[in-house]
Amino acid sequence: MSRPTVMEISLENAKYNIEKIKEKLPSNTEIMPIIKAEGYGTYLNRNIDFLNMFSIVGVAIVEEGVFLRKMGYKGEIFVLNQSYKEEIPDIIENDLSIGISSDSFIKELGKEKSNVKVHIEIGTGMGRTGIKPERVEEYVSNINKYKNIKIEGTYTHLSSADCDIEYSKSQIQSFKKAIKTMKDLNLNLKYIHAFASSAILNFKEPEFNLVRPGILLYGYLPDKCFEGEIDVKPIATLKSRVTLIKTVPENFSIGYSRSFITKRKTKVATIPIGYADGYKRVLSNKGYVFINNKKAPIIGKVCMDSIMADITEIENVNTGDEVILFDDKNITVDEIAELCGTINYEILSSITARVPRVFK
Repeated sequence: MSRPTVMEISLENAKYNIEKIKEKLPSNTEIMPIIKAEGYGTYLNRNIDFLNMFSIVGVAIVEEGVFLRKMGYKGEIFVLNQSYKEEIPDIIENDLSIGISSDSFIKELGKEKSNVKVHIEIGTGMGRTGIKPERVEEYVSNINKYKNIKIEGTYTHLSSADCDIEYSKSQIQSFKKAIKTMKDLNLNLKYIHAFASSAILNFKEPEFNLVRPGILLYGYLPDKCFEGEIDVKPIATLKSRVTLIKTVPENFSIGYSRSFITKRKTKVATIPIGYADGYKRVLSNKGYVFINNKKAPIIGKVCMDSIMADITEIENVNTGDEVILFDDKNITVDEIAELCGTINYEILSSITARVPRVFK
């Protein structure tokens, strides 16, 4: 590993977060960690020792499930999003459980000789995928035409569990009606799940025996409204090093488009991270980094491969000194997200593959 820019991942904090999530759950509830999108950019999905703590994990797409099998994960892998017929061979070969709500996809699955485990997705108000609750009996009947399709569970997505409690309650009630219909049809549902991070903090339904923590697992709150509700620790620290220091005079332009003109004699540090690493260009002239226990403002445009910071007010900065882009205390992911006008999920998952991840 030659790059000075790295993301350090704390496995200790990840394990701590799992324990804190467990404290919020009914005793009969199992955790299915959501490790899609390269573990929200942390590469936690690549740590087999961590994954082996769970009997089931959740991903978004078939390709992510195939990766886990190749890495050696033996537990259940559930694919949240509706798959495509072209992915069926990979689903079967890698023994993936899949979420379904497409009628045409059932027919394609039914052509196979091998068994496939499915969770029926109920559309309760997300407006994305899922069958209507009133279609459950018809949909189950269609599935039962094919002996190789095994209904293992059911689930739904709550669209607004962080900000609209009443709407979420209506979604939960719709889902429970669908569950009742399935049980009346004598379906033995191994998994019933609806709650991701926000819902874990806002609701309790012992009837649902599986939860899908995402952002909480990584140590971040899904919304500011949950401050004080749970004690989780951020697992990611993005850091780099100063590669060059120079002093420029007043009225000197910094970076592309001359977007920053110095107003005094200025000491400038160049740091090797840019928008090709996922460090947002919107942070140009308004973000900051942390060097020698002080904040240093970013000056000039964020480049593809580097940024410049004003270190005039910081003493004893040398080339090779550590630079914190975000961590859990000095400059947090949530602070960066607010500066960018987005959410912590996006900041984490946008860090690109050319930034090495190091497990601590």
